[in-house]
Amino acid sequence: MKAMVLAAGLGTRLRPLSADRPKALVEIAGRTLLEITLSRLRTFGVNEVIVNVHHFADMLVDYLKANSNFEMRIEVSREDVLLDTGGGLKKAAWFFLEHASSGSEPFILHNVDVLSTIDLARIVQQHEDSSSLVTVAVQKRESSRQLLFDDNDQLCGRRVGRDREPEIVRVAPHLEPLAFSGIHVISPQLLTLMTEEGVFSIIDSYLRLAAQGEKIRAFHADEYYWRDLGKPDSIRQAAHDLAEKVFLQ
Repeated sequence: MKAMVLAAGLGTRLRPLSADRPKALVEIAGRTLLEITLSRLRTFGVNEVIVNVHHFADMLVDYLKANSNFEMRIEVSREDVLLDTGGGLKKAAWFFLEHASSGSEPFILHNVDVLSTIDLARIVQQHEDSSSLVTVAVQKRESSRQLLFDDNDQLCGRRVGRDREPEIVRVAPHLEPLAFSGIHVISPQLLTLMTEEGVFSIIDSYLRLAAQGEKIRAFHADEYYWRDLGKPDSIRQAAHDLAEKVFLQ
């Protein structure tokens, strides 16, 4: 199975920890965020990964070489200009389409700055059982940006901020706001349906395709540990949680 790790961001919220390194090389208890993410992916059967890079790109490439790519096939997608999640995936699309025989196997898209115990095997199984185009891990928690789902877990819109009108792309009697967790399972067909160009969020593609009737579904991950590692305080809390065995990584 293949995956993409989104690691190209500037990591501005992580400063000063990211002042001299890419955010993917910030450490928790002596392990980098990238190593933790790759280790989890490998545990669930992922052995081929593409990582997008921009900020301190050469440092990240050297790190992978020094660690023998963690015994995985790892490709690097360099972004001279940050392309956001959608643009980054589109640039790396060749990696998932290079072999015709693997053209129907779903792949995982994973933010490098999230830490979780979400069962990747379960989300992949749900994705395949429901014949979805995309399955996204979501939780009931406070967030400034939330995705809106109907009673069948189909994506219908998004809400950004409390004072703005939600963007609705599919009308439904009841919409549940859920926070996205930075983990997706994607069918390669999506790559042929992404008409957006340049710099764009993958959520824009999801909303457009949901409006057209494509299955963009929710995977409910409330039972799992999850933490956004975008700020130094979050790194310290994650290290504490690990030490206290709040979760097993």
